[in-house]
Amino acid sequence: MEQKKSYRTAFIFVTILFFLWGFITVLVDSLIPRLREVFTLSYFQAGMVQFAFFGAFFLLSIPAGYILSKIGYKKGIILGLSAMALGCLLFYPAASYRVFGIFMLGYFTLAAGITVLQVAANPYVTILGPEKTASSRLNLSQAFNSLGTSIAPILGAFFILQDKVKTTAEIEALDATAQKSYYAAEASAVQLPFLGIAVFIALIALVFFFVKLPTVSDKKASNDYGRVLKNRNLVLGAIGLFCYVGAEVSLGSYMVNYFLNLDLANVVRETSFMRTIAEWVLSTGVSASSDMAVVGVFVTFYWLGAMVGRFIGSYLTTIFNPAKVLSIFAVGAIGMILISTFSVGLAAMWTIIAVGLFNSIMFPTIFSLALDGLGDDKAQGSGILCTMIVGGAIIPPAYGFLTDSYNFNIALILVMACYAYIFYYAYSNKRRQVSV
Repeated sequence: MEQKKSYRTAFIFVTILFFLWGFITVLVDSLIPRLREVFTLSYFQAGMVQFAFFGAFFLLSIPAGYILSKIGYKKGIILGLSAMALGCLLFYPAASYRVFGIFMLGYFTLAAGITVLQVAANPYVTILGPEKTASSRLNLSQAFNSLGTSIAPILGAFFILQDKVKTTAEIEALDATAQKSYYAAEASAVQLPFLGIAVFIALIALVFFFVKLPTVSDKKASNDYGRVLKNRNLVLGAIGLFCYVGAEVSLGSYMVNYFLNLDLANVVRETSFMRTIAEWVLSTGVSASSDMAVVGVFVTFYWLGAMVGRFIGSYLTTIFNPAKVLSIFAVGAIGMILISTFSVGLAAMWTIIAVGLFNSIMFPTIFSLALDGLGDDKAQGSGILCTMIVGGAIIPPAYGFLTDSYNFNIALILVMACYAYIFYYAYSNKRRQVSV
């Protein structure tokens, strides 16, 4: 009885980690429109924020596994949490001195901690209880990850995007005292939320010193990654994962700017039910809030759709071929983007938000299909797939570059190409399964 209670407690705290990294990953997106104005960045430069964040996954996924094999998973979780807390603390001097490079370092450190947690938490969820319910526990943990991504945009709009940012010309028109006061207020808007998060993470790390976690006795694994890379299905799946993460992050990161480009802040203010939703979140009301905050509220529905779709998709993949479901969802994502590009007003807004619903099953489905048939090499295959989260570092800057050079509609072609590849992978995987 005590063992079950211990496992239940451990599962609760490990699931908190899923929520935590989902929440912080999306909260980062809330900073992008603000950093773009504060530092006078181009869309390409703003996209480099995601390069620093997701680049850590590419560089550290495999080393994280090696580190965990040396220090153990419990110490690895504490190490990951400590790195996350340090990353959040680095935002304090970055905001005080307005040094963009320190922000980039903070993002990278934060992502390094999340990478370690990703590698450590997933195997723990599968062993915290009976083997027959491992999949159920993992789905539950992933649902809480989606809950974190759904809540983050609301808090980001309230705490980070709430007040209006002055343009460079407006700042230069202020006297020295007023400029100093303005910069202090800008620093505080970023510092306080992430300082609070750093304290919260530190407390969780402290708790993990006392939480009992079951000991994992891993078999000695092969490190022959060359052999694993000869598996064509794994390689195609890795590219699919790269495309998925890049497309999802591109849409989430630039959604506020996309809405502003369509002048949707005024549409929200003038539409009764949209105004009601925004005012429910923004305590100052839509009239006193910045355009960024007004439209930023609705980004939460993009991530909320992913959470709802995950529950729906988890059921669909039990009664239909997962590859077939993946192909349908990929087509759905492309369809929503096409409608958005040829629409205006609320139709353009809600169709691009609806892409989140179709994103929901892509990561776990691509991941599981890519590992199918690897046998004892699944651990190495998982390491390779985790590095492909770097798509979130490569595709968003490219998306920003296309936006700078042309417009959002042209940039969205890149995103649709990503979903088109995912459809190709799903279709080829479906044929491969049928032929077996």
